[in-house]
Amino acid sequence: MITFTRKTIFGFFLLAFSTMMLSQDIRPITDSGAYYDSLIRRDVVPRLIVRSDDMGAFHSVNVACIEALRNGIETDIELMVVTPWFPEAVRLLRENPGVDVGLHLTITSEWDNIKWRPLTPCPSLTDDNGYFYPMMRANAAYPGQSVTENNWDLTEVEQEFRAQIELGLKNVPQISHVSGHMGSTNFDPKVQEMARRLAKEYHLVYAEGREMGITSVRYDGPSTTVAEKESSFVRMLEKLEPGKNYLFLDHPALDNDEMQTVGHTGYENVAADRQGVTNTLTSSRVKQVVNERGIELINYIDVAGALPRSAPEAENVAPEGISCYLEAVEANGQELHSVMIVRHGKVVFERWFGEHAANKPHQMWSVSKTFTSTAIGFAVSENRLKVTDKVVSFFPDKLPAEVSSYLREMEIRHLLTMSTGNEERQINRSGANVDWVEAFLAAPMVRRPGAEFSYNSMATYMLAAILQKVTGEKLVDYLYPRLFRPLGITGVTWSESPQGVNIGGWGLSVKTEDMAKLGQFILQKGRWNDAQLLPEAWIGEATTSHIASLPSGATRENLTMKTEDSDWLQGYGYKIWRCRHNGFRADGANGQFIIMLPDQDAVIAITANISDMQSELNLIWEHLLPAMK
Repeated sequence: MITFTRKTIFGFFLLAFSTMMLSQDIRPITDSGAYYDSLIRRDVVPRLIVRSDDMGAFHSVNVACIEALRNGIETDIELMVVTPWFPEAVRLLRENPGVDVGLHLTITSEWDNIKWRPLTPCPSLTDDNGYFYPMMRANAAYPGQSVTENNWDLTEVEQEFRAQIELGLKNVPQISHVSGHMGSTNFDPKVQEMARRLAKEYHLVYAEGREMGITSVRYDGPSTTVAEKESSFVRMLEKLEPGKNYLFLDHPALDNDEMQTVGHTGYENVAADRQGVTNTLTSSRVKQVVNERGIELINYIDVAGALPRSAPEAENVAPEGISCYLEAVEANGQELHSVMIVRHGKVVFERWFGEHAANKPHQMWSVSKTFTSTAIGFAVSENRLKVTDKVVSFFPDKLPAEVSSYLREMEIRHLLTMSTGNEERQINRSGANVDWVEAFLAAPMVRRPGAEFSYNSMATYMLAAILQKVTGEKLVDYLYPRLFRPLGITGVTWSESPQGVNIGGWGLSVKTEDMAKLGQFILQKGRWNDAQLLPEAWIGEATTSHIASLPSGATRENLTMKTEDSDWLQGYGYKIWRCRHNGFRADGANGQFIIMLPDQDAVIAITANISDMQSELNLIWEHLLPAMK
């Protein structure tokens, strides 16, 4: 029976109000610890993409784009790959993996003093010197020098677009969408249809379509000088309407010797004009207005790649159960950072607490392991490795002087199930010059692999190292085309070992909705948007218990808890814990969870700072589970 206290009624009122919402940010009241002082929701605040175009064109543009990202309000960067400063742009974007990047497809070269050429033979798109034409459409200052005035060939446009996409993805895996430089993707209906098709083929969002429901906005007033730009930009911000998605795009750069050589007839003051853009996007006044108005800064994937939303009642989730859960969280002093509930593939509830927000990645701790095991699943499906492959076979140059029989027996499946036969506490990886693979292989083997579960995060690091060895790609790069881009996951960061290997067992940061997407992907048995990305058989194998599990640091001898009372004694799959109530989960230190409940067709994603993670789960079982009818 549910008892309704005053707090419960208040929480229910808030919940009922929030069912009409798509997102909210709740900051705690400092004097009472309550979570209810500020509600900021997607349908009562404007949402704005701030896009910077033409990275790669000039060094000054590269510097300005990164400045607007780090110290401004920029949320999206459009990258040109045919331009001279593309290699530097690649380096800068790899140093800033959290930014959303678009591939700015280019078939024009507009500036008088600098030109660029196509990647492929396409004479219908180039002038007598082999450069792209300067203009897309007829321009009196450049007669006969536009794409549309010449006999452009659709096949050549497609082959050039395809080459640019592949070069971009090869060097900048976090690219999430395509756009067109000077209208290159939509100057003709046939070109637009082809660009859409290519975007779908490469799991990219086509960012030029009106169907995304994004309204383009510009400066609201004169914008010649720096001061005019800032004032007109602020006026634009003040007119944005709650509940709508907007796009502002411009071209930041620096006013220096390099940019002062750039221009074309009709646009000669490029350097000064684009320095004004940089100043505006990094302006303290602009940032203040964004904060005061509660404008949510978003990117394309936040719009095009979001999970569907629904009301709890529409998906047979009792709102009062969620309200009671939130009350219990507060009463137990649990520090939640976010919670997202997905039922029947639709988000029915989401909330962020304190300074945490929908667009802020969170440290995953050992939830990272489940992403790593998913990558191994892709590699197995591609016949790059087998779970029965011997670990020592991948690192013949890193083996200890004496290789024990147990070490020779160790297989990838033992890494996946935490049954390697060695103990993490005996793996010495301290020191900047220590090779982590060598340290793992040198650790004493205390039992036969597969005999017993022993929590060992370095086993997951070994999976990441093996994956990098057989694919030539870092774990995060390998996952982008196979998992992250298809699911619409961007802004991923993953820490590395001194050897440049993604750590695998920890170090991943993603957003709460990204966690929910992985959970939904697993719940759907590797299927996403009518495509079977990962074999169903792998998901079944990964979520099945392969070995009796133990809490981290526990042994059978010192175990005091009963199996029926513990979610750490239900068995362990491939970096996935079995739960009570026929569920399974990814979990990480201090309360990070992706809980998947097949019987309820539900996913619960949680970020937190909670040391007693069993108590955290108990509240979920007590309140949220029965709320799912």
